[in-house]
Amino acid sequence: MEAIRHNAAPSGALVRDALVWDNHACLPLRPEDHAFFSRLEAVAAAGVDVISVNVGFGPIPLVQHQAMIAGLTNWIATAGSYCRVVKTVADIKAARAEGKLAVFFDVEGMAPLDEGGEALIEPWRAAGVGWMLIAYNAANRAGSGCTEEVDSGLTDHGKRILAEMRRVGMIACCSHTGHRTAMEVMEHAGAPVIFSHSNAAAVFPHYRNISDDLIRACAQTGGVVGINGIGSFLDDGPARIARLVDHIEHVASLVGTDHVGLGLDYVFDRQELVDYLAAMPDIFPDAASMEHATSMIGPDRVADIAGELLDRGADEASVRKILGENWLRVAGEVWG
Repeated sequence: MEAIRHNAAPSGALVRDALVWDNHACLPLRPEDHAFFSRLEAVAAAGVDVISVNVGFGPIPLVQHQAMIAGLTNWIATAGSYCRVVKTVADIKAARAEGKLAVFFDVEGMAPLDEGGEALIEPWRAAGVGWMLIAYNAANRAGSGCTEEVDSGLTDHGKRILAEMRRVGMIACCSHTGHRTAMEVMEHAGAPVIFSHSNAAAVFPHYRNISDDLIRACAQTGGVVGINGIGSFLDDGPARIARLVDHIEHVASLVGTDHVGLGLDYVFDRQELVDYLAAMPDIFPDAASMEHATSMIGPDRVADIAGELLDRGADEASVRKILGENWLRVAGEVWG
């Protein structure tokens, strides 16, 4: 497949014209925190057209996931005049035509489905959940996380959930998921599988980063690897645009520019992140050494990312794919 090719264009103008999609962002998991929700206005002003907002992860209880979906939906309906919840590609196109930020939801891990299983998938999809990952670092009934010493693989429970996700049009994500489990997800999904916010282990080894064989397997499903902007996963220093683009270029060199995008994983409330790292040693086993976990590149830096790609010789068509067209293609195939 083709890697990044040469061209040149002003990054600001390109970002204003291109579809820009950040496939993972973390608002605080407080359903009524409208002050933080309002920071999405700055995201829209930076040129982002579509953003996926987390409503829960790992051990966060089901009731809190439900409350976050309801809280964000209500806030967008009443106060978020510059954004709208989207569930289809047609919704995204309509939001863009109206000059609004398209917002959908994501769920980080199937642990809330340990009891009850697939019954929640259809209502969550109807509420605007666009993708869900399998396991958040640690194992659940569906499969193993990326911190497990022994990865037991995708379970029958996980296969039933994947089948229901495929039926209702929800994208399967393997970020935070163990290697064997992720490989088995890609074998069974029957649709494009993504790594919404995972960097390349070949560029920087970390348990949260993914191997080249996972990147290739993802591309073979028609999926996309979203590069995140967290310093601890980019390198052993603070987050830098140049290092983020190193990860983009590595993925593109392996599988081409059709299979890499942005999932910046920006955490709007950094104190909440610090508190979770301290409170959940089973989920974050190396939290004490994650010196640069709160150093991150946010969606307000998309023009800088585009500029770095162009400065390195990327052609405009490739940059447009990376900024958002690849995610749109996957959504078109799975969401409809």
